[in-house]
Amino acid sequence: MPTPRTDVSAFATGLAARLPGIWTSTYQRHAEYKDQIPTTNQVWDSGHVHYVVSTYVLAHEAVLHGPDAERLYVTHRPLYPRQFVVAPFEPEGIGLKPHHFHGVEEPNGIAVPNDPARAAALVTRRILPRYEQALHEVLHNAATQPEPPHRPAPPEVSQVLSLTYYDDGALGVPYTSVPPDARTALFAHGFQYHPHQAAFLLPAAYGEDGRALRVQALTRELAAQGLGVNLRRHTATQVSPPSTTPARPASPSSDAGTPAGARHP
Repeated sequence: MPTPRTDVSAFATGLAARLPGIWTSTYQRHAEYKDQIPTTNQVWDSGHVHYVVSTYVLAHEAVLHGPDAERLYVTHRPLYPRQFVVAPFEPEGIGLKPHHFHGVEEPNGIAVPNDPARAAALVTRRILPRYEQALHEVLHNAATQPEPPHRPAPPEVSQVLSLTYYDDGALGVPYTSVPPDARTALFAHGFQYHPHQAAFLLPAAYGEDGRALRVQALTRELAAQGLGVNLRRHTATQVSPPSTTPARPASPSSDAGTPAGARHP
């Protein structure tokens, strides 16, 4: 097992002193892997730093606090004794919810050398601009859309057209079930009226894709008129008919079926 790094505190202090603005460093040690989870769960990274904090036991870490509530995570890079990793933290704040982060590109972290001056230059150029942009987008989302964009329930409708797939492959609706305002739309989208079946049917010659497109167009048109559309499947209930097989006659005995008084040959 590699020897634990003990230079994280000194490096983090030197890095904080060289970043633009006022930054302070807070150093922490952890006895077990589970102790690092509350901190590492906040790391705003989906790449290498996320892999490091979720794979290795990191007994040492530091958190840098900067202007505008910016925070940076600092720890050693496992297997690389002359490198550290630096990554931003997700923003903290009352009212921030998961949907505020949706669509925001994670700023991610980087590996840096153990020279605080060179590391500060890399962090300033590669992390802080992306971090600032991501923070701005999250806070903008929180201000403009405080609640999740849940889809509203469909409006209530007074009339509903129920299209049915029948067992023989036909797609249609009985004439008596069609709201009067929907009849013209059915004709316009290819449904044909069959008097002997008393139903509007969509010809199978259109094919499955063609019928699906016509049903979609019909649904949009009727929805614009305030009519609902259902699509169902009709399955006939099969009832087993009573058995008509005659009972098997009993095997005849020597006298069975012989009329009284009849003689045997």
